[in-house]
Amino acid sequence: MSASDPRDGAAAPVQPQQTASQEVKREVVEFVKTVAWFLLLFFLLKSYVIEGYEVQGPSMEPTLINQERILVLKFPHWLSQKSWFSGIDAIKPGDIVVFDSTDEAHKRYVKRVVAEGPKYDVGNTVIASKEGDSPGETVPVQIKTGQLFVNNRRVDETYLPREIGEPFQSTERDEVKLRAGEYYVLGDNRRISKDSRNFGPIDDRRVIGKAILRFWPLSKFGLLN
Repeated sequence: MSASDPRDGAAAPVQPQQTASQEVKREVVEFVKTVAWFLLLFFLLKSYVIEGYEVQGPSMEPTLINQERILVLKFPHWLSQKSWFSGIDAIKPGDIVVFDSTDEAHKRYVKRVVAEGPKYDVGNTVIASKEGDSPGETVPVQIKTGQLFVNNRRVDETYLPREIGEPFQSTERDEVKLRAGEYYVLGDNRRISKDSRNFGPIDDRRVIGKAILRFWPLSKFGLLN
């Protein structure tokens, strides 16, 4: 019986073509897995952690200019809406936020939070909205004599750029009472901005997140206060 006779129990040599084919299949499978994991990670980051937005319009000038691009941090606010983490103060007055429009589908605004409703602790007890305020079921907000008043106290808006000058064109606005989970938002360019003076307070469930970084143009790259 010859050495090449398959009946003698000798192993047949592996064909090079089969080895190459298996290697290609393995590489394709690994590539598909890598792409799938990348897409899943990208989806999770974009949906729950951070997302880029383009500023549209002049309502936040001079802080943010039309067509500038910003990064919005979502995760802390998303986490704060869960009962176990309700004590997280993810959004506070002075922050720039992106939120869903209250009256136009598929539209989002970028504005500055100037007041928030009362906070609740884990026992559903109303606590002060900030140091020195008296606890209450609502937080009154009013624009009078060209100034912003929250809880009947004038707010020194130190976060506004100096070049804005007199922020309000109209000097009087009816008082608005913020309930828990509501924010009063204004554009930095108060004279033309469409904001809570027009559509009222926004619910925290409409908030996408806090703008933290301007990444375009590169000449103005940096954190947002």
